[in-house]
Amino acid sequence: MQDLHSFGWYAAKLKPHLPKKAFQPVPTRLWGGLAYLVITVVGLLTIGLLDVFPLFYVPISIVIGASFAALGFLGHEILHGTVVRKPWLRDFLGAVAFWPLSTGPKLWRKWHNLTHHVHTQHEEHDPDSWPTLERIMKSRFLRWVYKLPLPVRAFFSFCSLSFQFTVHSVNMFVIYLKEFNPKKRPAVMIEAIVPWMTWIGLLVWVGPVKWIFMFLLPLLIANLIVMAYISTNHRLNPTTEVNDPLANSLTVTVPKWVDVLHFNFSYHTEHHLFPGMSSKYYPQVKKLIKEHWPERYHEMRFDKALIALWKTPRPYQDRVLVDPSSGEVFGALGEGLDTTNIKKVARKVRESDLVSSLSNSENQK
Repeated sequence: MQDLHSFGWYAAKLKPHLPKKAFQPVPTRLWGGLAYLVITVVGLLTIGLLDVFPLFYVPISIVIGASFAALGFLGHEILHGTVVRKPWLRDFLGAVAFWPLSTGPKLWRKWHNLTHHVHTQHEEHDPDSWPTLERIMKSRFLRWVYKLPLPVRAFFSFCSLSFQFTVHSVNMFVIYLKEFNPKKRPAVMIEAIVPWMTWIGLLVWVGPVKWIFMFLLPLLIANLIVMAYISTNHRLNPTTEVNDPLANSLTVTVPKWVDVLHFNFSYHTEHHLFPGMSSKYYPQVKKLIKEHWPERYHEMRFDKALIALWKTPRPYQDRVLVDPSSGEVFGALGEGLDTTNIKKVARKVRESDLVSSLSNSENQK
């Protein structure tokens, strides 16, 4: 791996080449959010008030789910302060945007802005990083899971994308609630509980059949869309001790119309360099990165990134990816991963190393 630099190091070199307006909030992004909100409400009312054979609700559910996901992408922007700057308005709009995903703004800023962005791909401090081999070995259940063949694990891993965000969000709530000032904890709890109360209330109002199509199926679809992006953001990149976005982040490429619908969420390396900048300007940032450090920049077509995720194991050891069931080692981006021909590298993790990881984990209990 090349010498690593902090995101601030890169940002300082690129900022003089960017227009001043790129660092101002862009409230016009809210028009897109309003469109998705109207679509969501109309979809919910259509299913709620229309009595037809349930399968006719499926297309509407898909549209609602896609809108849930897009609102989440906008909520991500809003809570970074790139749409509006007033704290109360930022949190209110962020809460509305994240309402379908039932994630409160205070929790999101603590988990995502203040922890993930500060400690990206740090094996201990990033709450979103995939675990190392040693951490996997600490769990008897995970040791059993990782004995399954890689294609089987990949299949179930991709299926789990349909609920991973929701489960992880609940887990983050449990982990971080105690870190909030006791005076702020009630607000954090209210932000987490009230959205779920509305969806449970919806269940009571319309009954289980319509609720499945009004909320449960859209939630699964939204999780799938959001996690398809999030799973490519860093999981092909190595863990890093220095928070270097060009080493630990991946930008995926999608058709332009998809970028419009998803608020340029595909530009992830750019986002980690300038999290306080509206994603509207990320194409300019990308151009500058490729002018200054083309050999360090990682980008991949979205579908190819997902295929690479399918074909590679997830546990890390020494910045590469290891398959505990076979001991085979796969490169990470910048660490020997050839995205045009994904295959294991020559060496293997020795059985003694796997046993050593297990022994270390048991000694720490």
